Amino acid sequence: MHRMVRHALAAMAIAAALVGCASQPQSTTSLDYKSRAVTRSDGGLGVSTAVLSAAESEAVYGVPLANKSIQPVWVEVKNREDRAYYLLSPGLDPNFFPASEAAEAFFPGGTQDERTALDRHFRRLAFRNPVAPGATTSGFVLTNLDEGFKFVNLDLVADGRSRHFSVLAIVPGLRTDYHISEVFRQGIYPPEDIVNYTDDASFQAALEALPCCVTNEEGSRNGDPLNLVIVGGLDDAFPAFARRGWRGTEEKWSGAIMKMVHSALAGERYPYAPVSDLYLFGRAQDLALQKARDNVHQRNHLRLWLSPMQYHGKKVWIGQISRDIGSRLTVHTATLTTHKIDPDVDEARSALTQDMAYSVTLAKFGFVKGVGAAPKSAPRENLTTDPYYTDGLRCVLVFDPTHTSLAQIEFFLSKGIYENDGQSPGRVKP
Repeated sequence: MHRMVRHALAAMAIAAALVGCASQPQSTTSLDYKSRAVTRSDGGLGVSTAVLSAAESEAVYGVPLANKSIQPVWVEVKNREDRAYYLLSPGLDPNFFPASEAAEAFFPGGTQDERTALDRHFRRLAFRNPVAPGATTSGFVLTNLDEGFKFVNLDLVADGRSRHFSVLAIVPGLRTDYHISEVFRQGIYPPEDIVNYTDDASFQAALEALPCCVTNEEGSRNGDPLNLVIVGGLDDAFPAFARRGWRGTEEKWSGAIMKMVHSALAGERYPYAPVSDLYLFGRAQDLALQKARDNVHQRNHLRLWLSPMQYHGKKVWIGQISRDIGSRLTVHTATLTTHKIDPDVDEARSALTQDMAYSVTLAKFGFVKGVGAAPKSAPRENLTTDPYYTDGLRCVLVFDPTHTSLAQIEFFLSKGIYENDGQSPGRVKP
């Protein structure tokens, strides 16, 4: 069977299985984007920012910017210092849209009066430099469209001085399979159940005592290895993922299923494609992230569960990462289809570690045992019978808001794992 036909049939099978029980999304009617603005300050400089949804941007600009993959980011700067600051738009998006270019995209063949009026409207809304001493300035920078969440990098420069702010901003509209209020803000564990580790040896022992693998919903069968630990939160770890192009995933509702069908038929990317549920701590993943390739069948993706552990006061997430390299039919899922994973799951883990090294907020990394080795000659299977092999280690990534260069990233934990006793990454002990 031709590959495109196979992929189309697989996508249609998913739609047939899920569209009947999938729910419809909640409509987003609120246009009060400033109410969810995130505020940061450094010295005498303060910034606030919010990213507009498709509905909000159309209400503000009067035209459907999202249809052109344009997304306004609102920025307010309060300057209480002794010199003027300039906001650098390429810091938000190297391919940002000047107001005149965005306006022209909607009336390329309109009358001169129409084009002039829209151009003036767009220019009035744009952020205007400089921000004078003692002044407060606000406006929009037009960026490329992101859904679910967006990494907002604000670079402001003055004579002999600069300020840098990084924010993970929530974007309404996409029906994501994670719940911000429950996981990120309120938490899901009572305070008395949380253990804060400040000693590396104890932390390593706790991580190694975790289950080896995810399970099915009943907990009766093991699946993919739990080969990842993320330490951090909304101010450091998740901005790092967003900075490096990782995106959230949609719930498995009818609209998402139809997007999968369209992407499969057209051979296009679907950067927010849903993922199946796997289980740890008696629940499905709290958050899934992915970095898609050129079509819906290929992506590096991970699932994360918030644990009842902390490391020096930071949240600790237990994760599973693997790389999807295709789609195939299976009797082991309700949809009769599944993604096929690259059996070398350590490669996906290594690729993520290297990717995060360029995020500028990775402070430490190391390895702990706990997965159990599975050699290439005797691989294990995940829940859909895909084979995988691994050295049996979990990679631990610790993030911090302070920017860290490649040379400053510390190697930690890993005691007793390597032949050189963990002083630097070496050959894994048998």
